[in-house]
Amino acid sequence: MKAILTLSCVFAIISSTLAQQTINASITHDNIQRDYILYVPASYDGTTDVPVLFNFHGYTSNASQQLVYGDFRPIADTAGFLIVHPQGTLDNTGTTHFNVGFGGSSTDDVGFTSALIDTLISLYAIDENRVYSTGMSNGGYMSFHLACNLSDRIAAVTSVTGAMVPATLNNCGATHSTPILQIHGTNDATVPYNGDTWTSSISDILNHWTTFNNCNTTPVIEQVPNISTNDGSTVERYSYLDQNGCDLVVHYKITNGGHTWPGSIVNLTGTNYDIDASAEVWNFVSRFDINGVIGNCQTLYVDENTSSSFSVIPNPSDHTVTVKGITQKTDVQLLDTSGKVLLQKELSASNNEIDVTNFPSGNYVLVIGEQSLQITIQH
Repeated sequence: MKAILTLSCVFAIISSTLAQQTINASITHDNIQRDYILYVPASYDGTTDVPVLFNFHGYTSNASQQLVYGDFRPIADTAGFLIVHPQGTLDNTGTTHFNVGFGGSSTDDVGFTSALIDTLISLYAIDENRVYSTGMSNGGYMSFHLACNLSDRIAAVTSVTGAMVPATLNNCGATHSTPILQIHGTNDATVPYNGDTWTSSISDILNHWTTFNNCNTTPVIEQVPNISTNDGSTVERYSYLDQNGCDLVVHYKITNGGHTWPGSIVNLTGTNYDIDASAEVWNFVSRFDINGVIGNCQTLYVDENTSSSFSVIPNPSDHTVTVKGITQKTDVQLLDTSGKVLLQKELSASNNEIDVTNFPSGNYVLVIGEQSLQITIQH
C-alpha cells in the first residue's frame, strides 16, 4: 500500500534547509502509522545527493533509545549522511519489534522500509545507490532481512549482536553482491554466538555471505589492540576477501563480549571498548554503493609470480623495515587489510626505513607507486 505523508513530514520539507535537525515524523503504511526519527546533519543543504543509514533498534527497545545507544550523529556531522531510526510495532506480546521472519508477526516491515526510502527521496536529496542498514539485536536481524528481501534498494548491511533466522538464511533472495559486517560477542546470552534452533550461528551466516559474495572462505585474522584492559574482552577482525582483495565480508569477534553495542556511551556489563561499533559500521558501509566498491579497492595480496623492483627486509619485522629498490624520492603508503591508510611518508635512497613498532601484529600492504608488497608485523 502506498505510504501517506503526515503533517510532521510536511514540516520536515519546510525546515530541510535549516541547521542540524532531529525530526520526529511518520508515514502510514498498510493502514498503520509508522513512526521514525530522522537526523539531518548541519552540513546537509539539499544541493548534493547524500547517503542514508537505517539504524534499527532491538527487541523491546525503541527509536529514541537506539539513537543514543548506537549513536552515529557525530559521524554523520562529519561524513554528511542522514540517519533514520525506524520505530517497530508491537508484536502479539505487546513488545516492540521488527518482523524478521519468526514470532508469528504479520507486520510488513520490508514494505515499510521501502516506503520510508521513497518518502525520504521525496523530501531530501538522497543517493539511492547508497542506502545502508544497521541495527542492534533485532535490528541486526532486520538488516540481514532487508539484504535478502529488499536487495534492489540496500547497498550494504551490518549487524551488531544480531543474526539471521534460518528461514531468512535458507531462502535469501539477495540479487547483488552485498557487503556485510557482523559484530558479535562470544558471551552473548540473548543471541547465542553458536546459534540455536531459532537463530543461525555466526559461522553459518559468515559462510553464507562469503560464498554468495565469492570471497575466500579462509579469512585474514588480525588481533585488534586491547586498548581497554578493564572491559574483560578482546577483539579479532576476520576479513574475507574477494578476488580483488576487497573485504566484502568482515566479522569483529569479541571474545567474552556480551549483548551490547561496543563503544557505546551507555556502559552496560559486557561492553567492549577496544572498538567503536558506530565508527566501524560507517567505515565499512561507506566504501560501497549498490554497484559494488566505490573507487578502487587496494590489492591486499601480491601474486608471488609478479616481479617487483622493490623488496622489504626483514619481513616479518617487529621494529623497522627497510625498503630496497628506492632510487629517488617516492611516496609510500602502509595499509591495513581493509585498505585503510595507516601511514604515508616519502622515502628516498638515503631514507628508506619505516618504523612499524607501534602497529599491532598482522598482515599489511605497502604501496609503492604502482606496486604493492605484503608485509607482516610480528611482535
